[in-house]
Amino acid sequence: MFTGLVEEIGVIAEVARGRSLRLGIRAQRVLADLKPGDSIAVSGPCLTVERASQDRFWASLLPETAEGTTLGAARQGGRVNLERPLRLGDRLGGHLVAGHVDGVAEVTGVQERGDTRLVELLCPAGLERYLVDRGSVTLDGVSLTVVRPKGRRFSVALVAATLTATTLGHLRAGDRVNMEADLLAKHVEKLLGAREGGSEAAGAEKLLGWMAEAELS
Repeated sequence: MFTGLVEEIGVIAEVARGRSLRLGIRAQRVLADLKPGDSIAVSGPCLTVERASQDRFWASLLPETAEGTTLGAARQGGRVNLERPLRLGDRLGGHLVAGHVDGVAEVTGVQERGDTRLVELLCPAGLERYLVDRGSVTLDGVSLTVVRPKGRRFSVALVAATLTATTLGHLRAGDRVNMEADLLAKHVEKLLGAREGGSEAAGAEKLLGWMAEAELS
């Protein structure tokens, strides 16, 4: 479990493609207590550390993860957001993030607003039901607040700290980012569907109704 608060930006130092995609990522801060078998969020997806040295760690991606995230197109020199798992007793500064990417969203526009930036996006079909104004969303492993969702389109506001401490400061129109919808919303949808006769569609309809009421209040 993660919070969506990036600890540092890592650099992809090695890319090995074969039956699986293996990445060697250069880092500093997250290596302090990293060991084989540990989990780490790499721009969204939760990966398992295979090996760690003084200046980097290695992790492999299953074909499904490589195909369903932007990491499938990883290149040497690319930058990635890194976060170690949440520990019991830590402050939850972002929101609960599982590290399971639901799809890839596309940046459709970027607006400069003083020392902040408004990024407009188009989310994958089917994920729009989890978007609620002032709700939570994770993009490339970063916990953000949804702004003015309309259908599949929504925006996020990036403050100065986010622009400098994550890779999101380099986003441009046409870029793609890993998106994880709000974990709690997905669980609520599932539970509501079970109560409505086992239909997730029914649960989603109920959830959308609640979200619409929340936006109007």
